[in-house]
Amino acid sequence: MEFRDEQPTQHEIGRRTYLVADVEPLDVDGVRTVLVGSIAWAVAFVALLPFYGELEESGRTWWLWTCLAGFGLGLFGYEYCRRRRRTRTEAAEAAPDGS
Repeated sequence: MEFRDEQPTQHEIGRRTYLVADVEPLDVDGVRTVLVGSIAWAVAFVALLPFYGELEESGRTWWLWTCLAGFGLGLFGYEYCRRRRRTRTEAAEAAPDGS
């Protein structure tokens, strides 16, 4: 699926001119990005578990629950991105011109 439109090749800000590189995005559908983020939250949760006592004494148990919430929301995001990728793939295959 090709997403192309006319984009500027340079921007002039003040007295400077900035060139825009013509590169393709690495992860258009976001599945890998969300998965890596979810895994990072899970690792942070597991890494903080041995310090539960210290976190509780200092009033920072919310760190644990933030990690758990990040992992849980990441799972929802992962499923959303997977479905979006599948829908876009099916739409591209069903398009008469293949785009």
